[in-house]
Amino acid sequence: METIDVAGRTRTYTLVTPEDGDYDRLLLVFHGSTQNAGVFRAFTGNAFDRPAGTAVAYLDGFRGNWNDARKASRFPARTQGIDDVAFTEAVVKRVADGRETFAAGYSNGGGMVIRLLHERPDLIAGGAVIAAQQPAPDNFLTPGLPVVPKPVLLIHGTKDRIVPYGGGEMAAWARAVFRVGGGMLSAPETAAYFARRNGITAAPVTTELPSGDGTRTTVSRTDHRQDGRAPVTLYTVHGGGHTIPGPKPSPALMGRTATDLHAARTIADFFGF
Repeated sequence: METIDVAGRTRTYTLVTPEDGDYDRLLLVFHGSTQNAGVFRAFTGNAFDRPAGTAVAYLDGFRGNWNDARKASRFPARTQGIDDVAFTEAVVKRVADGRETFAAGYSNGGGMVIRLLHERPDLIAGGAVIAAQQPAPDNFLTPGLPVVPKPVLLIHGTKDRIVPYGGGEMAAWARAVFRVGGGMLSAPETAAYFARRNGITAAPVTTELPSGDGTRTTVSRTDHRQDGRAPVTLYTVHGGGHTIPGPKPSPALMGRTATDLHAARTIADFFGF
């Protein structure tokens, strides 16, 4: 575990580098609510470790959460004004040292990636958001900032009981447990939102992907692409829960996990690692 002092606090992160110590890029990984770097790595079976030529920095949130892009967040990272943007910047400056940097986040961590895409696009070359959505306009913490187009990858399950695929507010029990609130765009609306930010006017194209993992999930890919524009892609996991597709299924209470779609590999392919 690495430590770094940011805004008067000592923050921690776990850095995984290729065996020879040489890397061409940095991937920042933001865990979900109530997790930390170690829990996230176990949760995913270490699937995000060591993509070719890439260092991976798993950042630790404050008391298990990130000060994300939702105005109605109420966990300590928000109520205590934790500067997770500054934390991100400090890690990028130390570890990337000028190398291209990407960010991936799950759930609350996905909300942190959304905040970075709006507030500090200079820090990242692109963002991957799993099981999280763009806040509705009245729930968005940082509106009105200049737009800097970035490639965006989204992955979301249609049976997500915590962050509903169709948007709107989370269920009452989830709002109480995770101390968040406010409306969200649906997953397809989130993809369309980022496509508009990137200046894409072409109609999206949806492709059904082959399935055979036996988990009773299927996957479709919706691509917003146009020459000269940063792409946006949404992977919809039909029947999938609040999970990260990959080799290790999540606990059953989280819903079904698609194991024939590997989120970490999909992220590397999308960004061209």
